[in-house]
This record gives sequence, structure tokens and C-alpha cells, in this order.
Amino acid sequence: MHVRKAVITAAGPDQRQLPLQTLVDRDGAAKSALRILLDEAARAGVEEIGVVVHPADRERYAAAAGDPGPRLAFVPQSEARGYAHALVCARDFIGAEPFLHFVGDHLWIASGERGAAQELVAVAESETAAVSAVQSTRESHLKLYGAIGGTRISGRGDLYEIDAVIEKPTPTEAEQKLFVPGLRAGHYLCFFGMHVLPASIFRHIDLELAAAAPARPSLSGALARLLGKEKWLACEVNARRFNLGEKYGLLTAQLALGLAGKDRDDVLTQLTDLLAQRGRATSA
Repeated sequence: MHVRKAVITAAGPDQRQLPLQTLVDRDGAAKSALRILLDEAARAGVEEIGVVVHPADRERYAAAAGDPGPRLAFVPQSEARGYAHALVCARDFIGAEPFLHFVGDHLWIASGERGAAQELVAVAESETAAVSAVQSTRESHLKLYGAIGGTRISGRGDLYEIDAVIEKPTPTEAEQKLFVPGLRAGHYLCFFGMHVLPASIFRHIDLELAAAAPARPSLSGALARLLGKEKWLACEVNARRFNLGEKYGLLTAQLALGLAGKDRDDVLTQLTDLLAQRGRATSA
């Protein structure tokens, strides 16, 4: 397996403005969130990137992208039928190849030298498998993510064989159906917003689209159809995800970028000053 294409979905009504927001990246440069995402994909060795956008946003996205290095294509999603449908819009761009996919309203900050996408692609290529990045997540956040149940692969602390997947489960559903041995109580393995997928996923999404019409199908439903048919693993990536669409999501992502970058000491100094001023104002 060689992953040379990526798809970023960014056309959702509640999502489409977020990749255009400006943040200060770890290198101290002001960039759009979109550009940070494109750089993440480029770091993983991707040669071509397709960004699924609302047709009215193409020019703004092109301006926000700059020149990321890999060849860039904009794929229109004219009809708001959800996340899985957005991927289908990129079917012609992908062709018959495996591809890296991530959502446009998240950012990822790795703990080590390798980027999150770089780590995920390396696992997919070495295992010759579809791989979904996951992160241990408190049950109070289950309403935001798809989640999996599975078993840790012997000798690999970061890899799991998946045996169940549910889109945005309730805590009761998760407790009953998404067991992962060794995970701490009240936590579940939730999707990270990043996958390496085979081109066959489009066939499974087609089935979900047909079953869900006229409702919106979920990618989790299409992924569930991989179980027992194709090799599909979960990888606990050495990174943290930041959901820009959450309350204070942009602020939290900016703080994380600042604390992980070259201006860390300056950011810490400013935070300390802010907290001190707040403390003085409260005690006055």
C-alpha cells in the first residue's frame, strides 16, 4: 500500500468557516487553519490533496491555502447531505487508490517528531490495512464522535483490532457494546477525525446512502461494513486532537499550538501575566 492522496472534507454548514480562521502556527507564522491541515498532509508524504468545499467557498479556500506543495484540487459538494456524502463527492479524485482523510474542523498536535498523519500513514502502509486514528475520550464527549470497541494487538500498545463501531453512542450503548480491555473506566476509543481508507469505502458509503435516504448517512455506518470483509485497525496516535467547532475550540487550539511551538516561553509568560492580573482583580 502506498498512500499518495488525501481528502479534507470542509463543506458542512457548521464547518465551512472554521478552516478559514487564522491561527499562529508552531513556527510563529500566522496561517489559516486550512493551511495547517494541508501542511499536515504534506508532512505525511501526500502528493495530491482534494478539499471538499461548498461551491461558493472555492475562491476563499484557494486564497487561504496558499502553496502547500502537493497538487491541490477543490471538489464541490453542492448538496448538504453530510460527512459521508462529502467523501463520495471526491470519488473521481481518489480513483482506485487508498487515501488519507481528515475533517476540516480539527487540528492535531503530535507529541513527538512525527506528525499525526505521518504516523497514521506509516501504520497503514506497514500493516497494509485501513486504519482509523482514535483517542481515549471521556464518556461525556461521546455525543461528538464515532467510537469503536476492540482488542489490543499483542506486542503493539497502539493498535487495536476493531470489532464494533457506533456513531455518537450514548454512554449506555458504549458500556454495553464498545468494550476495550485495559482502557480506564469512563473512557472510550473515539475517532480522531483522521483515517487511511481503501477506495472500496465508496461502495460501502453508497449502501449507506441508499439505506439512509433521504436522511444523512454516517461514515461510521460505512466503516462498520468493513468489519469481517477487509482488514481495518484502530491506532492510538501519539497526538492530541482539537475540535475547532467546540466551544472555545479555536482558543484551545491556539493555546496548544503556542505551547508546542518556538514561542512557548513567550506564551507562558503572557498566560502567567494574565492569570496574575485576574487574581489581583478578583482579590481587590
